[in-house]
Amino acid sequence: MVENKLLIIIPAHNEADNIKDVVGLILRDYPQYDYLVVNDCSTDNTEKICEQNEYNYITLPINLGIGGAVQSGYKYARENGYDIAVQLDGDGQHDPQYIERLAEPIISRRADMVIGSRFASKEGFQSSAARRFGIGIIRTVVRMCCGVRITDATSGFRAVNRRLLELFAEEYAQDYPEPEAIVTAVLNGYKVAEEPVIMKERGGGISSINSIRSLYYILKVPLALIVYRLTRTSRRT
Repeated sequence: MVENKLLIIIPAHNEADNIKDVVGLILRDYPQYDYLVVNDCSTDNTEKICEQNEYNYITLPINLGIGGAVQSGYKYARENGYDIAVQLDGDGQHDPQYIERLAEPIISRRADMVIGSRFASKEGFQSSAARRFGIGIIRTVVRMCCGVRITDATSGFRAVNRRLLELFAEEYAQDYPEPEAIVTAVLNGYKVAEEPVIMKERGGGISSINSIRSLYYILKVPLALIVYRLTRTSRRT
C-alpha cells in the first residue's frame, strides 16, 4: 500500500450526527490513508464540525448532490496525484477496515474499479426489502447495458484506479451516479469487480432517499442507464 497514494473521498450532506465518528475512526485506526470530506453545502453543523476538528475538507458553494460531491473528490484526487480513490459515505455505513480489501485488486491490476458488496456474503445490514427489490431491478439493467453482473450496483463503497478517477473527474453522473459509473467504466474498457464487505445501518440523521425518492430512483435510474447505453451505441454507428 506504501507505493500507492490513496485518498478516501467522503461525500457529506447534513451528516453532523455522523461525520465526527466517520473521520475519527479513520484518524484513530487508519492514519496511513489520506482523506477528504466533501461537504455538499450542508445546512446543519457538518462544516462547523469539520472546521473545529481541523479535518481535511472542502465545502461546495451550492448543493450538487452525491454525484457532484464525489466528482469534486475525484477532481481533488487527480490534481493531487493520487493513484487510488476510495469513496466512503459520511453516514457511517461503510467500515474503513475494508479499504485495503477494495484496493488490493487494483494494486495487483486485476481490476480498475472494485465495488464493496453487502450482498456477496449476505452479512450485516442488508437494507430494506423495498430497496433490495429496487437494487435487483437496477442490477438487471446494469447487466443488460454492459454485460457485467454486479450484486450491489448501488453501493457507494468503492475504489478506482488512477485512470478511472481521471475519467470520473471529467465525466460523472450527477443524480444517483453509482450504477451509471459501473456502466461507464465497462463501456470504456475498464474491468469492474466486487469484494464482500459488511455494512452497518446509518449511524444517525436521516437518509436523503425516502419512500417517494426510492420509487423515483427505481424508475429513473434504469431509464437513465438504458438511455446512456443507447447513446453510446449511436455514437459508434
